[in-house]
Amino acid sequence: MVEKFIRNTFSRIFTGEKEIALSNVTPTLEDLNIKFLEIEELGIYLHIPFCEQICPYCPYNKEIFDPDIARKYANAVKKEIDLYSEVIGTKPVTSFYIGGGTPTTMLLHGLEDMIEYIYKTFNMQCEIHIESHPNHLSQANLDIIKSLGVQNLSVGVEALQDKYLKFLNRPYTVAEMRAAVNRAVKMDFKCVNLDYIFELPGQTYKEVEQAGHELVGMGINQVAAYPLFRFPYTKMGSSGKVSNFKLATIFKRRKMIGILEKIFYDSGFERSSVWAFTKKGESKYCSVTVPLYLGLGASGGTYLNDIFYLNTFNVAEYIKAQESGKNAIALSINMPKKMQMAAWLYWRIYETKFNKEDFSLRFGQDIDSLLGKYLKFCARMGFLKDDGKQIILTDRGTYWLHAFEDIFSIDYISTLWGTSKQNPWPRKVLL
Repeated sequence: MVEKFIRNTFSRIFTGEKEIALSNVTPTLEDLNIKFLEIEELGIYLHIPFCEQICPYCPYNKEIFDPDIARKYANAVKKEIDLYSEVIGTKPVTSFYIGGGTPTTMLLHGLEDMIEYIYKTFNMQCEIHIESHPNHLSQANLDIIKSLGVQNLSVGVEALQDKYLKFLNRPYTVAEMRAAVNRAVKMDFKCVNLDYIFELPGQTYKEVEQAGHELVGMGINQVAAYPLFRFPYTKMGSSGKVSNFKLATIFKRRKMIGILEKIFYDSGFERSSVWAFTKKGESKYCSVTVPLYLGLGASGGTYLNDIFYLNTFNVAEYIKAQESGKNAIALSINMPKKMQMAAWLYWRIYETKFNKEDFSLRFGQDIDSLLGKYLKFCARMGFLKDDGKQIILTDRGTYWLHAFEDIFSIDYISTLWGTSKQNPWPRKVLL
């Protein structure tokens, strides 16, 4: 009840809206053409909704991999690309992220075709960032991944003790995972990122410390370390017995991330986002945090200045829509300026730093005039540093501001994604 009151109050303050509602309204290609005319550059996100098994904690859109369906999916994505080819034209694409699911399930089953088609159709001015699974990183697969032009690889290792891998239902041992990471590191990618989950049931501070030292000892470029979040529509979150927002849980997470921060900083890493730490001077692995982006595939989300829309989550319905020559947009929302500002600020906080001038260039208004009292309060609390030109979150601020954001984001994601997984074409979703 308290969380709901906080969400509603701050939602009204920062978005200016009493409610945030996505509706089953599909923008036409003519509408999109006008939207894209206002955009100078964009990012592309490609969703691969297949896994070889369903992890009990994972909130993302996925289903069990089937090679025949995967081939049909690849062809459907190419048809969606065709729909956007003219409206995007030669605009530079400055970020390309392939996520899932597990993208590497589609190696030799259509992934290569989709990547080639994207580079053939759009003005790609960027490298490929792709997620993978330790079991997919055989030498043969790594050779294929590298041949596709991938320079940035993320591996979901998740845990560094076998008992926690078993709890998370991960189908490999720590020894097998280390061997896979070692092979990847030797492939000379610009960035190898490892995902690590902490604050697992029964996990001790000593075990987190041990894992931190092992992570940096693997020779990787980046670590994304984040706590275990339980989403209500996942198997692990369906019982509702464990809250993400219990005070004891929040403080335990803060202490654990503090242990990892010290290890990473002492080892020459620096914070590159809320949960990510990258070796100083090296390329970072990043998801789509570019201001504007196009989402391809089932559940792909697109943000174009004043509109956000989301494709159907259902793979069969997505394929059916593309085969019939239609787009697969299931939900959309037109975003007033204040809501755009809130969305922009959310992602800049996630990156932990931003230039005030960027806000002015994007919205034509001074951020201090609009949000100065909030920025000053956060500075007094030790959450951020403001030198007049740039806002930089401190470690303290990074954790607590994101913990506060999660009161919104986990509820919003649970509502939007949970509804979309149950109903391929929802009429309306209230956040």
